[in-house]
Amino acid sequence: MGIAVDATPREVLERWFRVALEAVSPQRCLPSLLPDPPRAGRTVVVGAGKAAAAMAATVEAHWPGAVHGRVIVPYGHGVETRQIAVEQAGHPVPDAAGVAATEHLLAELDGLGAEDQVLVLLSGGGSALLTAPQSPLGLDEKQAVTAALLRSGAPIGAINTVRRHLSAVKGGRLALRAQPAQVTTLILSDVPGDNPAVIASGPTAPDGSSPDQARLLLERFQIPISADLDAALRANEPPPMPEDPRLARVDHRIIAGAETALQAAAQAARADGFTPLVLGDTIEGEAREVGLVLVGIARSCARWGTPAAPPCVLLSGGETSVTVRGRGRGGRNTELALAAAIALEGTAGLHLLSADTDGIDGSEDNAGAVVDGNTAARARASGWDPWDYLAENDSYSLFEATGGLVHTGPTRTNVNDFRALLVL
Repeated sequence: MGIAVDATPREVLERWFRVALEAVSPQRCLPSLLPDPPRAGRTVVVGAGKAAAAMAATVEAHWPGAVHGRVIVPYGHGVETRQIAVEQAGHPVPDAAGVAATEHLLAELDGLGAEDQVLVLLSGGGSALLTAPQSPLGLDEKQAVTAALLRSGAPIGAINTVRRHLSAVKGGRLALRAQPAQVTTLILSDVPGDNPAVIASGPTAPDGSSPDQARLLLERFQIPISADLDAALRANEPPPMPEDPRLARVDHRIIAGAETALQAAAQAARADGFTPLVLGDTIEGEAREVGLVLVGIARSCARWGTPAAPPCVLLSGGETSVTVRGRGRGGRNTELALAAAIALEGTAGLHLLSADTDGIDGSEDNAGAVVDGNTAARARASGWDPWDYLAENDSYSLFEATGGLVHTGPTRTNVNDFRALLVL
């Protein structure tokens, strides 16, 4: 078999991407993992993240009784709900709307009893949306620290460790606010390893790290520690530890993650006559370096038939990072794709799609990009030097000009990066 006569490699890759997205939609994954309703108490729903509104609508559609509550999503990620309020706020850098929305969300948890139940709906993006800076830190400085961490190349685990120690709601503190109610956290995972303490910076999960560890991470990634930042790390009570008895009534359920998306794409590829090889769902590192590694593996497949013989597709997920040194536009997936395009130049039969499953690569309007062995040459023919744009972290501008961008709009799900490298 292989690619249908009337389908281009790009069309096939984008179809597999859509299959992967459908597999991790809240409507598909959430209903079977909902807990039983409480026998006598109320059910309150709170949450945050790019999928939180879609998750809330799914709860409403499948919950047998009354619910109320509030979730926070990035601008443009809302859906219509009947009982659960949806507020929108800034992402990836928090804003004043996020501070206000977090206050409203926490107020939903006031006055709960042991007979009540709280459903916490979390997905990627929740770290920025749940915004309650630890005193004496203000929003301006929280924004500056967040922006600096995102530009530093730090992995998501390190970024969220710092966030937990600078927040009054993360690192298990939201669960403490919900006491003595039963808390069930339903999680659409966007982080390698699916650790509840890392996803959305773990508002209902124990932390296990110390303020000193957060300080060391700031120093490692050369983030200046101001007087207020230092005071916030010193003066506030650390997040609850894993053995904290106050978290005994908290249950965490992962409803889907990157592996779910990759296996769905693998099944679709197999049905189309391709050998799928899932390289892993926890791949991290500099985006441009990961792009080079993927191209190297694909070349081995094309030349030697190992680790898979053509026609095949190499599938991978996780979360890469970008150390920003230039002043261009782009996210980690277009940066990875641009580095891969340079490495692929002159090579026939290799086609890569690299995209973010939330539909937003970085802070741009695209999900990612598609490249092949002719991408770099086409760019040069139009006067665009790929090396210059990679050095300036300006992958979006190059692909916007040359037609490589992939647009989906907000998908209202999020299991992070999705990469498919087709070897014909």
